[in-house]
Amino acid sequence: MGGFSTLSSPKPWRYHHQNPIIPNHPTTNKIPAVHFTPPLSKKPKPFSCFALDSSKHPTPPLVVVGSANADIYVEIDRLPKEGETVSAKTGQTLAGGKGANQAVCGGKLEYPTYFVGQVGKDAHGKLITEALEGGGVFLDYLAAVDEAPTGHAVVMLQAGGQNSIIIVGGANMACWPESLSQEDLEVVKNAGIVLLQREIPDSVNIQVAKAARSARVPVILDAGGVDAPIPLELLKFIDILSPNETELARLTNMPTESFEQISQAVGECHKMGVKQVLVKLGDKGSILFTEGEEPIRQPIISAPKVIDTTGAGDTFTAAFAVALVEGKSKIECLKFAAAAASLCVQVKGAIPNMPDRKSVLNLLQTV
Repeated sequence: MGGFSTLSSPKPWRYHHQNPIIPNHPTTNKIPAVHFTPPLSKKPKPFSCFALDSSKHPTPPLVVVGSANADIYVEIDRLPKEGETVSAKTGQTLAGGKGANQAVCGGKLEYPTYFVGQVGKDAHGKLITEALEGGGVFLDYLAAVDEAPTGHAVVMLQAGGQNSIIIVGGANMACWPESLSQEDLEVVKNAGIVLLQREIPDSVNIQVAKAARSARVPVILDAGGVDAPIPLELLKFIDILSPNETELARLTNMPTESFEQISQAVGECHKMGVKQVLVKLGDKGSILFTEGEEPIRQPIISAPKVIDTTGAGDTFTAAFAVALVEGKSKIECLKFAAAAASLCVQVKGAIPNMPDRKSVLNLLQTV
């Protein structure tokens, strides 16, 4: 695994500081042209021993545009039947949401990461903001809106770590401007890679993906989120689609229970214009399909004990993106992502269980 010893993190760089963007707010400052300068944060980034000399390696950031939720966890033995009430063993509220999860993963892997999203001006919004900051994420483009509460989700966690989730969109789905200004998209155009999910409006994702394509910035779309077809207009502007097998089946209306069926379903994605499809298969690993090439299979890196699978897919996708933007091969990217996901499932909670870079590298040295 010597190749992964080079997955060392550059010292984070950030944009000139400004207040969070609030869409359509009269006092909102426009995003200036991007100029990279050393970070102004008072908090030093952890594991600085892994940092490169930033004066020699200026680093375009990972930009995550997406959702932020307060995840309300309830631990249960089993899901209730229709009309039935069951008691939960425990309950607690933790920061989450696919966008926030992926952003914190990038931050904890010590890659400079920006989050573009919306929260309400409420206690849940404060919880998420503090969690993002604690994960090393830059929040210059996080909006706090008056018109909607922070999004939240009810996570029903069963024995063995499996979960069922119900999402309330809140600020994730409301209050976005109809047309994002070009100034507001500068952070996207200056990214090294962009991550999108489907817990914010498709119209926002389309505008972001178009802006990224215009600047030749690669885009990964995590297919998780709303249970609705993905607009073909969005698929035209992404570089990698990342569904799990259930999402792939829903997108293509095809079965995905075997490798052959998954391959055929991915073929339909290629016909839709998506050149690369990264399929997450849970405990069966993952497969990266690139049109015209042989698929690359990656088995899971087994965890000693699975506590909670919430956020494992987000961890996998974000870790893959970090390795990809750092110039690693596809095989290395998949292994790095598998290691991060393996560590993720060993702790309860989405954002709290995101692994740090040192732990991922240490695990990779053992497999």
